[in-house]
Amino acid sequence: MFDVIIAGCGPTGAMLAAELRLHDVRVLVLEKETEPASFVRIVGLHIRSLELMAMRGLLERIRERGRRRPAGAYFAGIDKPAPAGLDSAYAYLLGIPQPVIVHLLEEHAIELGAQVRRGSAVTAFQQDDGGVTVELVDGEQLRTRYLVGCDGARSTVRKLLGVGFPGEPSRNDTLMGEVEVGVPPEEIAARMTEIRDTYKRWWLRPFGERIYSVVVPAAGVSDRAQPPTLEEFRQQLRAIAGTDFGVHSPRWLSRFGDATRLAERYRVGRVLLAGDAAHIHPPIGGQGLNLGVQDAFNLGWKLAAQVRGWAPETLLDTYQAERRPVAEDVLDNTRAQTELLSSEPGPQAVRRLLTELMDFDEVNHYLIEKITAIGVRYDFGAGPELLGRRLPDIDVKQGHLYGLLHRGRGLLLDRTERLTVGGWSDRVDHLADPTAALDVPCVLLRPDGHVAWIGDDQQDLDDHLFRWFGTPD
Repeated sequence: MFDVIIAGCGPTGAMLAAELRLHDVRVLVLEKETEPASFVRIVGLHIRSLELMAMRGLLERIRERGRRRPAGAYFAGIDKPAPAGLDSAYAYLLGIPQPVIVHLLEEHAIELGAQVRRGSAVTAFQQDDGGVTVELVDGEQLRTRYLVGCDGARSTVRKLLGVGFPGEPSRNDTLMGEVEVGVPPEEIAARMTEIRDTYKRWWLRPFGERIYSVVVPAAGVSDRAQPPTLEEFRQQLRAIAGTDFGVHSPRWLSRFGDATRLAERYRVGRVLLAGDAAHIHPPIGGQGLNLGVQDAFNLGWKLAAQVRGWAPETLLDTYQAERRPVAEDVLDNTRAQTELLSSEPGPQAVRRLLTELMDFDEVNHYLIEKITAIGVRYDFGAGPELLGRRLPDIDVKQGHLYGLLHRGRGLLLDRTERLTVGGWSDRVDHLADPTAALDVPCVLLRPDGHVAWIGDDQQDLDDHLFRWFGTPD
């Protein structure tokens, strides 16, 4: 019997498996595909995801396989640099091939002891008071205490669970790929400059020696299970730019839509949803992979606490309470960004106005915090502005704060040197450091780096330790 079975070994599933293994949870990851994806689509890790990787000691391994790019021009592709003073040591975008990030996260999970089985698709399951019986495509049955669907937008787990997925169907398809070109870069740059003021949903961007990333509107909405052809790209480039730039020798080609949907529930009994199984939206702003990885960080320690037997009664329910509103916000901001890509006069007028407003640092700062998720604040009740927010990687006497979070435990950062974690020491670490770069006396951090308590009173601290970390030993 497993403690947790995860359906889907994409970034969300692999990250969740690793988080669970930090707490010795017996994890099996089932991936229906027999081989990793062969196409090399580039994805971007935003500031908050980079911070989470740093918290688990993964950032250097990932960063050496990616390409750092300046933060900025995230919101609807409006070309504004990041404002000064972003409160993070990782204020940049890391572009990395999606197969590489999936491989690195899966490798990390396996190193921690997770089992991964490829060619194993979930076809049915039944849950009862003691666990979940999962049936695979070959008829094999497995028993687990919990099942998590990280199996993508067409999630089998979500459908079998009967959870609604309301929202808007796709209205526009977009073609994306990487191709070689047959004309000089100067010609491409000049044509781009002429057209981009009118058409926002297309570009050709250099990605290596004569290799270009291409994005172009499709002629209509099609079955996205069928990959597009190079001729479709050529036709659409000629329709917009008057030339196909001699594109040839594609590395990969794909299509995506702008469907926007959100699961009605993230949990039904012992079955939960995360990542694209719980929410889908247009890729504008590059938030999808990041949102799923951040779901995994929020869920991992809570589900582990449930398995290990020390979770407070309502802890697992806070996963939906915290993460579903974040997804709602992402869906709304991608809806807004999609409207701003329209070539119609009304949306273009709004785009010009927003472009002017983003010259104000406050506006630019707000939008970048929204896209990169460093502005997320969970509702932990009344308290200081820092309560419920993530704490940046501040300096502490042992180096940097995130270096203390590699084990996925809570942390009391104590500038008074008077407090203690007492009977919670098996799940919460304590650092007494009067020199820590904080402007409050003490903070209690959850394993996901969010501030769960601020103060200097031991009894008040104990109450919050109980709230988040259960009964002390």
